[in-house]
Amino acid sequence: MKENDAEICAERTIQAMPHLCECNLGECRTDLLPLLYEMCHVITDAGSLKMTLTILLQLMKKHMNVVRGIVSLYDTDSGKIFIHESIGLTGEEQARGIYYLGEGIVGRVVESGQAIVVPRIGNEPNFLNRTQSRNETADTRLSFLCVPILRGKKIMGTISAERLYDNKGLLKLDVEVLSILAAITAQAVELYLLDNLKKAELKDENKRLMSELKKKFKPSNIIGNSKPMLEVYGLIEKITKSKATVLILGESGVGKELVASAIHYNSPNSRGPFVKFNCAALPESVIESELFGHEKGAYTGAGAQRKGRFEEADGGTVFLDEVGELSLPMQTKLLRVLQEKTFERVGGNTPIHVNIRILAATNRNLAEMMENGTFREDLFYRLNVFPIMIPPLRDRGHDVVALADYFVSKFSKEMGVDVKRISTPAINMLISYHWPGNVRELENIIERAVILAEDGVIHGYNLPPSLQTPVISESSPTGTLEARLNVVEYEMIVETLKASRGNTTKAAAQLGLTRRILGLRLAKYKLDHKSFR
Repeated sequence: MKENDAEICAERTIQAMPHLCECNLGECRTDLLPLLYEMCHVITDAGSLKMTLTILLQLMKKHMNVVRGIVSLYDTDSGKIFIHESIGLTGEEQARGIYYLGEGIVGRVVESGQAIVVPRIGNEPNFLNRTQSRNETADTRLSFLCVPILRGKKIMGTISAERLYDNKGLLKLDVEVLSILAAITAQAVELYLLDNLKKAELKDENKRLMSELKKKFKPSNIIGNSKPMLEVYGLIEKITKSKATVLILGESGVGKELVASAIHYNSPNSRGPFVKFNCAALPESVIESELFGHEKGAYTGAGAQRKGRFEEADGGTVFLDEVGELSLPMQTKLLRVLQEKTFERVGGNTPIHVNIRILAATNRNLAEMMENGTFREDLFYRLNVFPIMIPPLRDRGHDVVALADYFVSKFSKEMGVDVKRISTPAINMLISYHWPGNVRELENIIERAVILAEDGVIHGYNLPPSLQTPVISESSPTGTLEARLNVVEYEMIVETLKASRGNTTKAAAQLGLTRRILGLRLAKYKLDHKSFR
């Protein structure tokens, strides 16, 4: 608040003096005048709304004898009217005091911009008691005064007070006192709403938009919406805007090549070639020629000049999978390409310059290899410009189900079979499994299950023995006839309980069992019928 604002507050206080100097109403309000005058200057100096309202509420308690005093603020964006500061309320009661326009007395004051006086709370049907602070019979005899906090025509909140009044004149006078207090605090409230609530809203909105953006930017070649994968999508989105080298880390089978493809096809050089090379697929003697190419006659059998992978990728991207398998001499040559984007073909001495981006991937611990001397330190730092860690499948929650459904659809089309779904027990088995082979293992298992499925449904017994639920495998040795029968029985019971919503009488009838026998089966498989309701 500026100095002239304090003068305006003081002027308002002086103008109110004739009204406040009445002392024939049972209580005298003249002692409020110097305190109101002083409060104008306190607001100017304090700059803190909390300090301002603390002084205001203490003033109301000491000189107006209020039982409860409340300052509520109005958040126009959310539509909420919430208690910001109070006296006579606990923290829990204050937290419950949330209203919307037109709700209760506070909501009506904010909606209309006019003060409302309730002479007796017990006789007012619109008094909601949302804070649940008024439980005693004596509280129903209290009066409730509520005035708007106005800044021009803008309504920013309310000041309300509760106390027992035996004099209507004093009640009317205190409405004027509260109006003066509201006018004095109006600018401090406005500044708080602008500086705090708006910042908080912008921060929340930014978080929401970032979250939506992460969900929106989901590479079309990758399945899954788990939190770890959303973080990966966010990193992919950021790195696609540059041509920086990316090191993709993760266990075998997590889909590192898919991430590399997503980076390339969403990057500025997506129109260029995307060349993949597995550093562990060929012997060391062949790798150099494959990467750098060779001149005619460079070695026995080199009957013609041949371009290498780096040259083929000019203007695009090279993906080096299993880069941790390269020998130290090849690491040295790769380092030069990273540094200078220049190399020579095997058997040649003409420098070849290429415009490429390099993406590398490995399931090895390169930092540990570097310490052991099996991976060059300078190469590690050249590759590790922007690392992306792909989470293992066991940490991706229900992405397992989404991936399984995708693979069912894929292999059903490829094989020309009609497999529509995965049974609930089979889904439970998929979710419970630890997936050491990650997505690649899941893909192979679903392909096998689609082949075995006979009724358009993948059942638990179509899955490998390693995925059978512990409760079933404990009852009989894995792979035996009894184990397979147990899986079938377990599935039938689960599906029937699910269809009957946990009604054991209906389930037993559908299965052709008595309730007692069904109860024994439920105990055997540690199933609770209540969980199906």
